[in-house]
Amino acid sequence: MAYDLITMGRIGVDLYPLQTGVPLAQVSSFGKFLGGSATNVAVAAARLGRNTAVITRTGQDAFGAYLHEALRDFGVDDRWVTAVPGLNTPVTFCEVFPPDDFPLYFYRQPKAPDLEIDAHDLDLDAVRDARIFWVTGTGLSEEPSRTATLAALAHRAKAGTTVFDLDWRPMFWSDPDAARPFYTEALKHTTVAVGNLDEVEVATGVREPQAAAQALLDAGVEIAVVKQGPKGVLAVNRDGAFAEVPPLPVNVLNGLGAGDAFGGSLCHGLLEGWDLEKIMRHANAAGAIVASRLECSSAMPTGEEITAALAAGAVL
Repeated sequence: MAYDLITMGRIGVDLYPLQTGVPLAQVSSFGKFLGGSATNVAVAAARLGRNTAVITRTGQDAFGAYLHEALRDFGVDDRWVTAVPGLNTPVTFCEVFPPDDFPLYFYRQPKAPDLEIDAHDLDLDAVRDARIFWVTGTGLSEEPSRTATLAALAHRAKAGTTVFDLDWRPMFWSDPDAARPFYTEALKHTTVAVGNLDEVEVATGVREPQAAAQALLDAGVEIAVVKQGPKGVLAVNRDGAFAEVPPLPVNVLNGLGAGDAFGGSLCHGLLEGWDLEKIMRHANAAGAIVASRLECSSAMPTGEEITAALAAGAVL
């Protein structure tokens, strides 16, 4: 069975404060949620009816067991989610200061299990056969995950659609300046690259949106997607198609997870064969809906919710 989407990368437990506008030191209660960008993208696409799976690793602990349960509840295949003895499942805390301040605190020491993905353990046939394969920049930050990510990309050899989420997290790199060569190598095997202005600058050395999109195309991708924050999103196809879509108006509660909803909807639109502007409008709406909610994974919207937001012209 070929999957609509296989993602590979980060997983963990998100502990989000149930009070907004309160520093972490003063928060009295938290909600527990499935987290991790690659995992959330698989959840977002599953919410839209796609057959998805994730390749990642957890600790051999109670939080790891919780993540398996949550994945199954969301309809994401967990067969390639394995435990690493001796390492803890990562936990991430955040502070929620709407509309635009959401500090993250990652607890991934001494090492996150999702960076222990080994190339020898990959089901490369499944990776090759998936209609879309999604990898992240975080997966390039340490070995053996770096070699596994590049091996999966090389084996896939641009079969179907291969998405590289640039996912730049400087705190995950012992030497952030060393990242670009690995990003360059990954882009050679990529058909779609997605990133914000900071991320495209890390990948290409260019920050101006249109120039950065062109640099991503020059690096080998077919579609470059550049997120511009309040200015919306720019998407450019090698065939000349172009779309620049403004954000959907929304009262932001928690901006975390919006990018993952965008990613899941992006994959859905690519699988549907929509034109570039429609894909971006739906992905923007999906992200806006999640930004209006506290949580990430359980906040991923249905197709009906996205359609309603687009019809209303805002997230109500």
